[in-house]
Amino acid sequence: MPLVAHNDLPTFERLAQEGTRVLPRDSALQQDIRELHVGLLNMMPDAALAATERQFFRLVGESNPIAQFYMHPFTLPEIARGPEARAHVERYYEPFERLREEGLDALIVTGANVAGTELADQVFWQPLIEVIDWALDNVTSTFCSCLATHAVLQFRYGQKRSRQPGKIWGVFPHRVVDKRHPLVNDVNTRFDVPHSRWNAVTREQFDAAGLRVLVESETVGVHLATSADGLRVVFSQGHPEYDTVSLLKEYKREVLLYADGARDDYPPFPDHYFGSREQALLGEYRLRLQRALEAGAGPPPFPEPQLGGRLDNTWHDTAEAVVGNWMGLVYQVTHRDRRMPFMDGVDPDNPLGL
Repeated sequence: MPLVAHNDLPTFERLAQEGTRVLPRDSALQQDIRELHVGLLNMMPDAALAATERQFFRLVGESNPIAQFYMHPFTLPEIARGPEARAHVERYYEPFERLREEGLDALIVTGANVAGTELADQVFWQPLIEVIDWALDNVTSTFCSCLATHAVLQFRYGQKRSRQPGKIWGVFPHRVVDKRHPLVNDVNTRFDVPHSRWNAVTREQFDAAGLRVLVESETVGVHLATSADGLRVVFSQGHPEYDTVSLLKEYKREVLLYADGARDDYPPFPDHYFGSREQALLGEYRLRLQRALEAGAGPPPFPEPQLGGRLDNTWHDTAEAVVGNWMGLVYQVTHRDRRMPFMDGVDPDNPLGL
């Protein structure tokens, strides 16, 4: 069933315009279909706040036909916001205190911008621990994206991420390595996943923490893993939620940082993302940019419109399938009272019977 537009968050209208099925609240209340309430702890910076909403809302809304999905975005007040983003949060986001009281069936935790190298020094560190500790005791399953995976691996399992020699950036092939797990049921055994990170937690660290690795890459390591019980926590080091143009927008941002003198080197292409024609077009832009900078002029318009429609998306279908499996598992083992996460007869230490 569709997402339920239970408030006037603009993301619902935007997704409906894109073709995602969104059900008005009044219509949803007339249907005798079970609800699933999914929290989204959105820690992304201002520029990516609304896009991250859409990406995860879309994945959940398109994933599974068995329930009505109520999405509950919230953030951490300790994260600094500009006026526009702060107004958006105050208008459309929910306080964690209310969600903690009312309960959630599932929780998604995004990445965040980091200042410095130590995660434990970030302003969101202690508030994030509070949310995760609550979720592990009260929410059926928590999906951790990229930096959230690194944070939970550190404060729950004692496994610190390590800085890589170069940025892991692009679209990389992965293989399913645990075909028995229902999260990867009916998923292609080989598929692509976007990544965008400077740090990594290795396969050896996942193994040392007693976690189940489901999907990994020969070149960029583990993508998907779960807690030992198979469901309580789902870890992702990649970004399966990314739009087709997400890496293009990241590349554009880095190019403009170079143009402004905020980075010394011209950014390399994300791996396995731009085709030869797109690389040629971007190479021409680099020459025009260099000439403009040498002449003391501003940068020419970045050719985003010419590039956006030429890029391939080789990951969304699999991401949708994995999230669909996740929502199906949450549906199966969650108690109808969200303050009682597991149904009678389900072992909370092994809810999937693995």
